[in-house]
Amino acid sequence: MPPGWRVLQRFGGPPREQPDRAYVRAHGSYGCPAGGCTADRGGRVAVAEPPAARGTGRMVELSVYSAAMDRPIPVAVLPAVDATRPAPVLYLLNGVDGGTDTGDWRDGSNWLTKTDVDRFFADKQVTVVIPIGGAGSFFADWRVDDPVLGRQRWTTFLTRELPPVVDEAFQGSGANALAGLSMASSAVFRLALAAPGLYRALGSYSGCVRTGDGLGQVMVDAVVASRRGNPLNMWGPPTDPAWAENDPYLHAARLRGTAIYVSSGTGQAGTFDTLGGPGIDGNAVKLVDQLVIGGILDAVTSACTRQLGDRFRELDIPAVIDLRASGTHSWPYWQQDLHNSWAVFAGALGQ
Repeated sequence: MPPGWRVLQRFGGPPREQPDRAYVRAHGSYGCPAGGCTADRGGRVAVAEPPAARGTGRMVELSVYSAAMDRPIPVAVLPAVDATRPAPVLYLLNGVDGGTDTGDWRDGSNWLTKTDVDRFFADKQVTVVIPIGGAGSFFADWRVDDPVLGRQRWTTFLTRELPPVVDEAFQGSGANALAGLSMASSAVFRLALAAPGLYRALGSYSGCVRTGDGLGQVMVDAVVASRRGNPLNMWGPPTDPAWAENDPYLHAARLRGTAIYVSSGTGQAGTFDTLGGPGIDGNAVKLVDQLVIGGILDAVTSACTRQLGDRFRELDIPAVIDLRASGTHSWPYWQQDLHNSWAVFAGALGQ
């Protein structure tokens, strides 16, 4: 057995090897025995390679087996600054591609590659958890397996399977927040509705939450189809009650008591929409794509955000609605949104 490892009884299963918590604290990371690690079919944590060899900064890479989806799910973790004390957890969800098209976050556009998330939280007593995957899934529990996208049971994984693993491995305090962008911006509300009390705060950046009306269904169909999935496999035909049941706008009253931050640009060119902007690097083609496609998308999400803000006001539910005067559907603005929403999250998490 490698140094620092011990046998730990898995819940409902045979013994397995896992790094001793004291070893983790001393070394700042989990490690793997020679040959790497494989996911544990009991639904518990299987530890990935050490940050010295993979990842950035203090990041820990995990592979967590999902019994609901019958496969391991990559999860990146930025542990809280003080590993000796319990810490709240902030879960961050990626957009339409789940953070990568290859299964490796290094190859994709996600919170780790496109923002300063590692540096921003480096001095904060909060554990940041970033699941990788879920392209085109809306992070929902799909009704049937999809021929292209496979088995999608993300609500179960994110609300029931992953949190106990994170809390056990990283001394979770029991206080959680959840934020997501674009496709995930509506998922954060559905996940909160599916697991009342699990999240104290929610952040929704550049998204539309409606699924129970015609326009919302068209938008969901377009997102799922963009990943070659079939939306009928998610919630059935448009007339199925599941579409309304999964509409956070219709069930917004149940979010009362949760700290909420919702943001969007207007689609008009903003501070970061220039040749010298982050991620553009002088590439005119990238800039045109960001201005045109990203502009159209945030023009739409701006209207959705106004509608959701009106809904919260109608229900007298406190929420921060941040409608920027400009900005497109792009990562520099979502990084800004994360920074701006942290005060809301921190207050709810007791930071």
